[in-house]
Amino acid sequence: MAFEKNQFDDIIEEFTVNGDTLHEIAADFRYDLRKGLQNPDESSLRMLKSYVGLPTGRETGEYLALDFGGTNLRVLRIQLKGEGKFEILKKVAKPLKVEGVYDFIGPDSTAEQMFDFIAELVDEAIDGDHTKKYLLGHTFSFPSEQSDLYNAKLIIWTKEFATPGVEGKVVNDLLKEALHRQGIDNVEPTAVINDTVAVLLAAAYKQPDVYIGSIYATGHNTCYLEPYADSADEPMILNLESGGFMKLVPNRFDEAFDQASEKPGEQRLEKMVSGRYMGELFGMALAELLGESGKSYGFTSIDMSNIIVDDSGNRQQVQQIVSGRTGRTLDLADCQQVQKLASTLVIRSARLVTASYVGIIWQLNGTDKALKQHIAIDGSVYEKMPLAKENIMQALSELLGEDSAVVDTVLENGGSGLGAAIAAAMSQR
Repeated sequence: MAFEKNQFDDIIEEFTVNGDTLHEIAADFRYDLRKGLQNPDESSLRMLKSYVGLPTGRETGEYLALDFGGTNLRVLRIQLKGEGKFEILKKVAKPLKVEGVYDFIGPDSTAEQMFDFIAELVDEAIDGDHTKKYLLGHTFSFPSEQSDLYNAKLIIWTKEFATPGVEGKVVNDLLKEALHRQGIDNVEPTAVINDTVAVLLAAAYKQPDVYIGSIYATGHNTCYLEPYADSADEPMILNLESGGFMKLVPNRFDEAFDQASEKPGEQRLEKMVSGRYMGELFGMALAELLGESGKSYGFTSIDMSNIIVDDSGNRQQVQQIVSGRTGRTLDLADCQQVQKLASTLVIRSARLVTASYVGIIWQLNGTDKALKQHIAIDGSVYEKMPLAKENIMQALSELLGEDSAVVDTVLENGGSGLGAAIAAAMSQR
């Protein structure tokens, strides 16, 4: 069986972002940034204040870091040595839910139980020492309303969390109360940051010229250091919640997917670029090519990665993955088309993400020129997805021209812990 050529070409065209469109998206992102700085209600970017700037790289001392981004909790004791150097002295990690044993994220648990469990992990990280003073930084990756570096109030649980008694509360207060209940009064929570902000802090601690931090993984978000050049405000990292950027023209697959999603009309950029959704879009397009429009096969971004890298003569891996998901056996020519479809989706993702970075770069410099900088990125799509990195660099070159020589990307995959420790150190300024 061979895919119908015109139909295949049309689908590839729908997922292709040409140079003109790329420029428009970067300009629209910059426009939303500027609007958001004047009036966040007029922008699709959230512009959330982190109440922290960039580290100097000279921060030193021993700090605790709580990484609370999902069901797996981590507490780290980290020695900051200055000059971008650090050492993890102790690491404790436990899930908040173990099937059949305990569950601190379900509706039958309580805020006290959840935070007492966290306090026990903190106690383990400090080896039960209740005398030495520790400051604790907290990477908390849930929608929060923040009024300073300490006060972050959970707006609403996401990621299947349903623990009552936490929404509307300051999470550091709940943690402090739990620590006190267990006699751990020598640990002082002082800072709460978002995971994207943590990536930027961690990378900026290690090297100069880092002003943008991004998560490019299951989900997608970016933050940057806003210099507030024309005002008296101190430079501050702003969390854009950029997955919600709306000035994009979705194709019919994007629209159909959005309508069937949990939150239609939200998170447009994220739904077009992140690992969580890429496999779904790929499956929708493939279903149409196989004459089964509307069918869901359950492809994942890992499937797409494995499809793209298969360079065997008969494309055996592509055949196996497609057959396993769809029950259909493809010939070699169709397997090669399937690879092209997967590659096209990844390339689109990388180009859209890069357009958002360039919108920030233009905003930072106040012109269409670029400052020398490294964009710090954490996440499985950036780190592991074939074609992602090289197409980010290609899109930077298209958008920035000669200036792209002064911009590159760096992987920062330990940010959640290190960034939290740095935020704790910076809280004492």
